[in-house]
Amino acid sequence: MSSAPIAAAHHARILDLARRVLVVEAEAVQTLASQLDETFTRAVDLILASRGRVIVSGIGKTGHIGRKFAATLASTGTPAYFVHAAEAAHGDLGMITANDVLVAISYSGSSEELLKIVPLVKRQGARLIALTGNPDSPLAREADVHLNGAVREEACPLNLAPTASTTAALALTDALAVALLDARGFGPDDFARSHPGGALGRRLLTHVADVMRSGAAIPRVGEDALLGDALMEMTRAGMGMTAIVGSDERIIGIYTDGDLRRSLASGCNFSTARVADVMKRGPRTIQAGALAVEAAEMMERLRISQLLVADAQGHLVGALNHHDLMLAKVI
Repeated sequence: MSSAPIAAAHHARILDLARRVLVVEAEAVQTLASQLDETFTRAVDLILASRGRVIVSGIGKTGHIGRKFAATLASTGTPAYFVHAAEAAHGDLGMITANDVLVAISYSGSSEELLKIVPLVKRQGARLIALTGNPDSPLAREADVHLNGAVREEACPLNLAPTASTTAALALTDALAVALLDARGFGPDDFARSHPGGALGRRLLTHVADVMRSGAAIPRVGEDALLGDALMEMTRAGMGMTAIVGSDERIIGIYTDGDLRRSLASGCNFSTARVADVMKRGPRTIQAGALAVEAAEMMERLRISQLLVADAQGHLVGALNHHDLMLAKVI
């Protein structure tokens, strides 16, 4: 087997071969779509009716597909885990209970490791879904439900390496996972709870209270403050604005860096002018319990860079700006 650099003259063959692989695998998936029937819905119903978990097992390349399937199920509302077929026969079989459903994946349907554990699993009372490429295989005959993942040919030029068959198995298990999440009513909020570290999780689980500045970090001055005092408070807090509050901490207005530029342009005397005379009264606010993404959407809609956080009575409890949302990776 040569490892020499590929000559430029062979590049066209490489591209032709790569395109053929993609075409063969796409056709394999398309064929699966056209032959789906009630056996697929029976598999979905079997899993939905189960009071236990979905146990996925396989070996070799189909084992890798099985691991991915189990992970997809677990993250989309169906409790599941993967058991390696060879290890199941050496103690891991004890994890499977009568309430579980075993999904066994083997393209030949004759995997010795799987066939060893199937009788034991069925004896425990667990149900069996088999995904094979041969409806007449031993594994298919043992199954309560058989899903046919047969392909016309592998994408490998030798028709030996699992390529189109593993792509078909991946697509079919994805279809099963999506059908289950839809049947369970699994929505974006559920997905976020399963993926708290992901972008969607941050968007749907991060609240304004998690990212806002509070206490002494909130820039604020009283309504009798001079414009110069407001400027000093803006500088101290570094938020590009300050809130103006009454003696009871209710929000009266806001003074931003945009207002500052207008004050400079109009020739305001910062030593004598009152901030209450140049502030924006009745600014838009958001509550601490709102999602941070709602704050981001409000800022974008109103074309503002800062937002005050108020309680139900209008008291100032926090403040945030675009930078705070970016640090929290909400935007």
